[in-house]
Amino acid sequence: MTDSQVHAQPRRALILSAGQGKRLLPLTADRPKCLIEFNQRAVIEHQIDNLIAAGFEHVSVVVGYAAAQVEQRLHERYQHAPIKIEFVFNPFFELADNLASCWMARTAMTAGDFLIINGDTLFELAVLERLLASPARPITLAIDRKTDYDADDMKVVLEGNRLVRVGKQLDLQVVNGESIGMMAFRGEGGALFYSALERIMRTPEALTRWYLSVIDELAATGEVFAQSIEGLRWAELDFPHDLDQARRLIEQTTAATQATSDVRLL
Repeated sequence: MTDSQVHAQPRRALILSAGQGKRLLPLTADRPKCLIEFNQRAVIEHQIDNLIAAGFEHVSVVVGYAAAQVEQRLHERYQHAPIKIEFVFNPFFELADNLASCWMARTAMTAGDFLIINGDTLFELAVLERLLASPARPITLAIDRKTDYDADDMKVVLEGNRLVRVGKQLDLQVVNGESIGMMAFRGEGGALFYSALERIMRTPEALTRWYLSVIDELAATGEVFAQSIEGLRWAELDFPHDLDQARRLIEQTTAATQATSDVRLL
């Protein structure tokens, strides 16, 4: 595929929201991480609202911890919304990492182009729009760049815009950025990922693997690329100190949206 090819626009998304978020206890003692609220909306509601604004028609939500809470809240908020929401229960959420969540929702990968979004990633609409506007390659990771990377960052190594490696334990001397927890699968990309899922889930270490470890393996095919979202707002919720960054993101995004609305009224 070349950069000049027509852009594909996925209209289906898969959100991985099965985990509790134990590193955020006691905040997640009675609710999963995806239901933490910012400006009276849960993380997953911010995500779905952006998907609706971008024209998405279908979202599959993988649930696990406090699944009934997530299902009830989303049903009440979106039962009349222009998007279909289906839930996939991951019974292994306490035992397995997010590779198992992808495997439980694998049938959602067979209906055409789609996005995978981590359930703890907050982002402004422009992040989603930039990924959707990227060239129509099989697999595209949204990445950001910064001066320093820590041990928990999901770091990437690139050759141009082609992905070479993705993982937490990479040599910082060759790291080019970090995955933000959002990626697009177009054309044969979904089938590549699906096939790798089926193969790896048959191995003894499957339950302890992240789905990005599969993307790391698929990088060797030459079909995995990166799309920078530098300059745009996003936040990941892993630790208590991440909450302040997330609050600032929502405040800034809300203020920017209000300013745009005010200009339109003039």
